Amino acid sequence: MPLLSVIIPAYNEESGIAEIIERVLAVRPELDGVGVGLELVVVDDGSRDRTGEIVGGYEGVRLVRHPVNKGYGAALKTGFAAGKGDLLGFLDADGTYPPEDFPALCVKAMNGADLVVGSRRSGADTQMPLVRKIGNFFWSNLITLLGGSRVIDPASGMRVFRREILEKLYPLPDGLNLTPIMSTRAIHEGVRLVEVPIPYSERVGRSKLSVVRDGSLFLYSIVWTILTYNPVRPLGFLGLAGMAVGALAALWLIVSRLTGVTTLTPWGVAALFGGAVVGTAGINLFALGITFNYLVSLFVGRPVRQGLFGRPIFKTPLDRHFGWIGIVSVLGGLGVGVVALVLGAGTWEQSRLWLYLLGSGISFLVGVQLIVYWVLLRVLDELSQRERLVQEDLGK
Repeated sequence: MPLLSVIIPAYNEESGIAEIIERVLAVRPELDGVGVGLELVVVDDGSRDRTGEIVGGYEGVRLVRHPVNKGYGAALKTGFAAGKGDLLGFLDADGTYPPEDFPALCVKAMNGADLVVGSRRSGADTQMPLVRKIGNFFWSNLITLLGGSRVIDPASGMRVFRREILEKLYPLPDGLNLTPIMSTRAIHEGVRLVEVPIPYSERVGRSKLSVVRDGSLFLYSIVWTILTYNPVRPLGFLGLAGMAVGALAALWLIVSRLTGVTTLTPWGVAALFGGAVVGTAGINLFALGITFNYLVSLFVGRPVRQGLFGRPIFKTPLDRHFGWIGIVSVLGGLGVGVVALVLGAGTWEQSRLWLYLLGSGISFLVGVQLIVYWVLLRVLDELSQRERLVQEDLGK
């Protein structure tokens, strides 16, 4: 019979720890009914109240102590190491999550899921505060957009997973951001993640979550984790947005000229320069994201989930066209610049040439950057292919 080790991280939870322990232990018959044994491990994370003393009074409950407070994630990782089960589960000590739903989560795990998340946003009976609802809605959509896979409740603190996937999910942080990073890593590591609706209750005692501090930490952690797996996703979207702004500025200029507008106001000049700068930056960010993806693949040394849209858009990857696009852009910029200088040496006033010279300079610089990226990407591709061939020759 597989064993479920339930980990409860506890820090100054004397007001609610007894209730949650009794509720977890009461689920043992239901777990037996689905063919799963139960082990309960409570990690006292340096509590300064009677939390450890209360836990120690329960026979059959393992108590692990941190001499000082190390953080929510650190307590969970200590529990993962201490637990003996094939399945690992955890929930908070404040009574917000229903241990009665552990059997349902275990059934999903035994039926093929690697990581089963209790989804508070999917449950019909939820008492989640409005601030947390907004926060979880934001995290869900951020990870879905940047991670390329739908995740409904990435910050849920009730989960069941197979012990063997820890190797894929580690390293995990010591703070409250463990759960969103776990979800983010899971979708990029190919872990089979399933979400099960659960109810959510008001916590017992005062919440330790800081909306500003922990919200900022969650944002930083999610974006940074995605950057270490699939940099082109966030950088590529920013790049496309920048290129769209540049294209709109160029379109506005063309329409203005076609409708007879031959002079620009100061605001028009500012908008044009802004569009040119943002558009150029967008091209750089897009190319940089592709370059970083090559580096991730090279250093990781194994397949990871990557791509801007989740699947190829072009038959030949766009980065392989950077070389000739860059050459055309350089030659075009030089051509426009030479023509503008010739006209300026003739009858044209210098004030009429600034726009052409601006376009010439941007085209030249963008072309040079694309050529540089093309060379860099081809070198990285060659190194990646060389490493693969070496491994094949060595029979690995």
